[in-house]
Amino acid sequence: MKKTTVAKQKLKGRPATGQTPMLGFRAADELRGRIVHWAEFQPDAPRLSEAVRRLVELGLTVKPSRRKNVAHRARASEMAAGAIDKLTDKGASADDQASRKRRLLKGPEEFRDVRVDRKAKK
Repeated sequence: MKKTTVAKQKLKGRPATGQTPMLGFRAADELRGRIVHWAEFQPDAPRLSEAVRRLVELGLTVKPSRRKNVAHRARASEMAAGAIDKLTDKGASADDQASRKRRLLKGPEEFRDVRVDRKAKK
């Protein structure tokens, strides 16, 4: 028996041109609800797909905060240590000078845990 060849059927209508590719994702009910809630407060009340598109565009226009340069922090620490060394009491013992310098650079022990600009020690 002879094998039959199957021809690929052509799609009806004109081929789609100039359309942007569709992006799809799954969202939890809570996230979807927050998107819908945001869309309700917009002046033109966009549909869900338009609301997602606008939120993505808004998120991409925000510039990320600059990372703090480690070299600049080290340089500032060195400069502060140098300035403290110039102002220290020469009559104090070396241990006293070191503890005073440490206290000035790091801050009092009572407040070290309260500082928000430093990571907590593990």
